[in-house]
Amino acid sequence: MSFKKIKPLGNRILVKRCEAKTTQGGIFLPDSAQEKPKQGEVLAVGPGKMDDKGTLSPLELKVGDQVLFGAYAGTEVEASDDVEYLIMSEEDVLAVVN
Repeated sequence: MSFKKIKPLGNRILVKRCEAKTTQGGIFLPDSAQEKPKQGEVLAVGPGKMDDKGTLSPLELKVGDQVLFGAYAGTEVEASDDVEYLIMSEEDVLAVVN
């Protein structure tokens, strides 16, 4: 399954994490010892959130936005291209990076 087959629902977004940085000294750190980046790119957005009156409120985020999120935000999804994606609520996003 590729990310193009994943369509977020409601006020959720699909995010691809940025690649982890290597150390300046060239020290090799295994994946288990590296801290996962808390920044990523929005690949897909849901239609928005319905309020109590049935009005659809569109999301502020759009495809291509670079976002910062919390360490434990979202649900990890692994696609067939061995890339890890996150599905998270728009409320889990802390900021948009320009």
